[in-house]
Order: sequence, then C-alpha cells, then structure tokens
Amino acid sequence: MNEPKTAFDEQKIRDKFLEENQLFLSPDPAIMADHGFGPRSATEEAIFKKGMDPHLANEVRGRVLAALDESNTMIEQMGAAPGAKWGDMAAAIFTAQGDLSMIAPYGVFAFAGACHYPIKFIIKYWTNEPTVGVRDGDAFIHNDSRYGGIHNTDQSCIMPLFWKGRIIAWLSATIHEGENGSCEPGGMPAAAESKFDEGLKMSPFKFVENFKIRRDLLTFLQNSVRDPKLQSEDMKVKLHSVLRLRERVMRILEEFGEEALIGTLRKNLEDVDAEVRRRIRELPDGTTRVAVFPDSTLRENVLMKWSMAVTVKGEKMTLDMRGSSPEFLNRSINTNQASTKTLILSDYLQNIWPDLQPTSAVMAPVEILFDERSLLNGSFDVPQAMSLIPLFKAMTILTVPMAKFSYMLPHHYTAIAAPQYDQPATMIYGGLTQNNENVGNFCADINGNGQGGRNYCDGEHSLCPPFAAMCDIGEMEITEEELPMVRLGAFTLTKDRAGFGKFRGGSGYEQIVTSRRTGFWGFMTGCTGSVFTPTLGLFGGYGPPVYPLCKIRNVDIFEKLKTAPQNIKFDIIDLMNNRPVEGATYSTHDMGMTFELAKPGEVYMICQGAGGGYGDVLLRDPALVAKDLEEDLISPETARDIYKVVIDPATLVVDEAATQALRDAERRARIARGKPFDEFVKEWNTAEPPEHLPYFGSWDNPKVIYGMSGGQRVKMDSDKIVSMFMPNPKDMKIAELENELAQVRAQLAKLGV
Repeated sequence: MNEPKTAFDEQKIRDKFLEENQLFLSPDPAIMADHGFGPRSATEEAIFKKGMDPHLANEVRGRVLAALDESNTMIEQMGAAPGAKWGDMAAAIFTAQGDLSMIAPYGVFAFAGACHYPIKFIIKYWTNEPTVGVRDGDAFIHNDSRYGGIHNTDQSCIMPLFWKGRIIAWLSATIHEGENGSCEPGGMPAAAESKFDEGLKMSPFKFVENFKIRRDLLTFLQNSVRDPKLQSEDMKVKLHSVLRLRERVMRILEEFGEEALIGTLRKNLEDVDAEVRRRIRELPDGTTRVAVFPDSTLRENVLMKWSMAVTVKGEKMTLDMRGSSPEFLNRSINTNQASTKTLILSDYLQNIWPDLQPTSAVMAPVEILFDERSLLNGSFDVPQAMSLIPLFKAMTILTVPMAKFSYMLPHHYTAIAAPQYDQPATMIYGGLTQNNENVGNFCADINGNGQGGRNYCDGEHSLCPPFAAMCDIGEMEITEEELPMVRLGAFTLTKDRAGFGKFRGGSGYEQIVTSRRTGFWGFMTGCTGSVFTPTLGLFGGYGPPVYPLCKIRNVDIFEKLKTAPQNIKFDIIDLMNNRPVEGATYSTHDMGMTFELAKPGEVYMICQGAGGGYGDVLLRDPALVAKDLEEDLISPETARDIYKVVIDPATLVVDEAATQALRDAERRARIARGKPFDEFVKEWNTAEPPEHLPYFGSWDNPKVIYGMSGGQRVKMDSDKIVSMFMPNPKDMKIAELENELAQVRAQLAKLGV
C-alpha cells in the first residue's frame, strides 16, 4: 500500500518541476556578483595537505606561461579581425572550478578576466543538463557581456581540459572580432536603443563537439553577421589556438602529473591573494575620492558622473561607486557590474601592481559597492553595446586615488603616473570594399592612447590603449590592401593638445581618413571627451583639452590633389582654420557619431588624445619646454602662457632670468587670485545641478540621484533609481524645425503674405 505524499514530498516535486522547466536561464546573479575565487576543492586540499613544492610550482608555471604565449601568438598571426592582428586578444587557463589562474603575458587581460563568468555558468547549468553536457572534445562560444564580458564584439572559445575522465582545468581564447550583425556595422552601435539592436548575443553554448566545429551552428552565426568570412575564420583560429594550448598542457600533465598542475593553478591564486592583502596592509587607512564625467551618450551631450571612493582598512579595500549616473533605457553606453569589475582588474594589473602575476585573485580582497540600475551596474534589459564609454574610464580611474595612497610609501611597485587618455578614439567603418566584400569593423588606431605624465618623467606618446599595454596600432598599408580607406595623415603627433604639467602627458596623433574605389562606404565614431576634458591630471597637472570630430564633405579630395596638392596640408588645425579646399563643406562635431555613408574623397578627422599632466606647470624644467617647442609639440604661446618660459624664437634658447621673473610674477598673481576655502566653496557650490545642464548622478549627496528622463529633470533616491529614457535626437530636431517654421509662418501672416 502506497503511503500518502507529505507536504514536504509535494514541495520537492514542485521544486524539481520548476528546476527542470525554468523558462529562461538569464545570467545568474550569484555568479555575476562574485569577482573573487572559490574555496579549495577536495582535490586541491589533499594536494596542499601533502605539501606543494614551490620550485616545482615555479617550473610548471613557466611551462604554462610558455604555452599561453604560444597560443596568443597563434591568434595574432592567424586572426582575421583587425583586433587579432594588433593584439586585442587573450588566452588563459582556469582551475576546474572556473577561477582564472594565469593569463598569457601579453594581450588584453580583461578578456581573460571576463571568461571567469561564462565558465562558471557552464559548470553550473550545462554540466548536468542532459541536452547539453560537458564532454571531452567540447568547446563553447560566448559573447554576451551580460553573462560576463566587456562588450558583444568580443567572442570567446572556452574548452574544458579532461584528464583521465575528469575536468582539471578550463582553457579560453578571446578576440575582439568587431562585426557581429548589430544595427550599425562594426559591432559597436552607438545608435542601439535596445539590446535587440546589438546583433549577436551569445549566452555560452556548445559549438564544438569531438574537437570539430558544428557546421550548422557555424552557418547560423555566419548568416547573422555582415562578414561571414571573418566569423568563420576566427572561430577556427580561436579553436585551434585553444587546441594547441590543450596539447601543451597535456604534455605538462604527462611530465609532471596532475597534482603538479592542479596545485600550481591553485597556488597561483592563493599566492597573489596573499601578496595583494599584504600590499593593502602597507597603505594608510583612510578614504580617497575621485569623480570623472563622460560627456556624451553618443547621441546627445550630457554630463554623467562616475563616483569612486576608495577606502582602506587593514587588509581590506573597498571601492564605492554609489552615487554614479543612472542607467539609460534606450542608449547603448550602459555596462554591468561584471564588466566594470573586469576592467578595474585591468587597472590594477597595469597601473597599480603590474609586477603581479595577472590573475583574478588580485580582486579577491576588494569589495565593490554599486547602486542598482546605475550606469556601471546596468540591468539585464538595457543596451550595452557601447559599454566602452564608462569602461575605458574604469581602466584609469583608480590611478588617482591609489597615487594618493601610495605616494608616501617607501617602496613603489610602479611609477606613480597621471591617468592615460581613456577614450576609444578611432574610426569604425562599414560597407563594400574595393574587392566587393561586405565588412564592418574598427581601426587599430584605438591602440595608441597617450600615457599620463609620471613622477619622474614625461608620459610616452601614443603608447597603447588603457586596456592592454602590449597592443599595437597596426600597419596602415595592410589596412589599405584590404579596405578602401586611405590615411591622409601619417600618425602626426598633435600640437598643444597634451596634458600640461611638471611632466606632461604623452601626446596622441591625428587620424585623417577618406575612402575610394567603392560606392558604398561609411564611418562612425564612438568616443566622448569633446565637451568636458576626458582625462584627469594628477597633483596639479592639467587634463588634456577636449577633442572634436571634424569633416570636409561635398568634395573628392583626390581630385583636388591632382590639381593643386601644394595647397593642402594634412593637419586638422590647418585644414579647419584655413579651409584650403574651395566649395567643400567644413563642420565640427562631438566624437559621438552614429554611422553615416560617406562619398569617395570626403574627409573625416579625429584626434587620439593625450594623457594627463603630472605636477605644477611652473615646476617644469625650462629645458624640457624648449625641447617640446623644438619638436613642435607645443607652440611659443603655450611655452609662455602656460609654462611661463621665455624662449628666443630664433635660437630656441631659454632666457633663464626672464623665465624666473615671469614665473615669480605668476606665483604672486596666484596668491592674489586666491580665496579662503570657505569663500571659494560658497562661490562655486550650488544646492543642485544647474537647470540648463543635462546632469546624471549624485550632486552633494550620494544617496540622491539626478537625471533627465523624457526631457524632464528627475530626482531619485539611490535605492529607487529609475532607468532614464532619452528622446530621439531626430525627433528633437524635427520639433525644433517645426517650431521655427511656425514662427516664420506667424511672421508672414502678420505681413499679410
């Protein structure tokens, strides 16, 4: 006789039914909130109980790093995407639990840090799922940043490493692919007003079985993008680089055994975690604060606040982001907390403690606080295709408060430096090439950002992007072979556009491009910093100036060059001020431009920005000012008006006495301009943001958030943030023109016309 089911039994049945029939596996909040690493597994605990030989671990670590280096090299040498060619890629190895242990010694560390999240999703949801499973020879693809990543242009190949029938590690390879079928070519659509405009949104799914790509899924993905050749080639590149990594790690297992590998991967995490905690204990207890302000949604100019307060207490560090801008319901510049933390990891690994082994354990002692529905912790449904706008700042923002903590320490782990230029200043393109191929991607000019001034010397010019110290800017000749783009300026360093200081920031270079031999081509840009300075100075150094987008349209520059090439100097300031091309239309815009078609020979110009300055300009060595003047990095006016240095224009020799007098006069003028702090605050502080300013974020109280939704200012409690809805700029322009037309008609009516 069957016993009646109890309420407990019925609950178990219901729970099992709900678990097996979950409507949609959205990102797991517990996974996305966890940026540390988990406790030891039973296997790891047993290995460490026996004792882990540090010399053996060092030897295995070296072999794994060599394997990762080889895998990275394969990606760079074989990849089809511009990002692969110039270093926007990464290979990495993870523990069996999915914790990031080691990254290749060059590439984009954040790409590896981002894979921590999808691997843990795969382990939790697919391992025991009967329709999926995880088997030897499987590999998974992923690009949706909501499940862990930076933005949807980055595609990862993730493979479990089996040894004697069980998973003992995970391997990954990631490339910034660019084109992904979004509403604008190139994969970074500024025009995206919902996540459904973003193109491919691949939650982690299996695309390789028995070490071979499934042709049905490959066809589906090729059919979803503008560049099917790129999609196919780089899926194979990532897979085979992971297979090479697998092969090398298998040799390590055969030579040293599984305990040596498992123990080394775990030891790498624990050693770095212990060292980071030790370094935090070195810092003085206290709080330092910084705020940066992106100035565009890429559709309209607004001022968005990113607030950061860094608190150190003992061996714990807290990054408090509360009070930052709310998220935007219909703008693509939102990001999520996992992406934000991944890029902060890059900041630690490149600017704070670059001597550490790159691993996610760097972040384990760090607590990070967000408001819900903020720009930095966006909800699942808001678009995130241009998350680069806040994320580029994530890779430099920490340098300012950490410089204040570290300055007085007896030992520095790297130079104390002002922030690097922190914007993605490059041309994104799309259309038909001269070879009649449909493409969309971005130029590697994004990799040439100027470095900030350092505590002992100037910043390097056009060094690298803030997200990867080893990336290159690429060869324009190779680009011109594949694309109808022509560079009209040869990486010319900018003049008077650096962050001035005792040590100036490194300058950026000009990008002047056009197109030819195609009837269907266009450009877009996705960058802020045209209204509000994009990068901070440090210890009195200046931030760099703002940078515009300039255009010369309604002209074929090649025809003009045939008749009078001597009249045209490819310099942005000269072109825009002197306007040597008659009949052309000249215009200046902010650098947030949605995709537009360009006629052959029309010219587009932007400027790669400079790093921030370090220290007071009046402390700069006059000889360095003269050197900058000689190298055409500054004008005579800058030497005199900013640095207060008197230089003979003919000989470029510094007049020491006149310089000292000019600087002494400026110091006296500063004292005369000075005010007591309370008076200064009273003059400049206001109770709320000015009414005319489209402002987003906290003002004087981090628990009160301001914004503008539907054209109206809103004020919210930080625990009740509402997503901001922005009017369509075209609708705003139409309304403006209709109003002007109504006024004209009214005036005509008064005249009886």
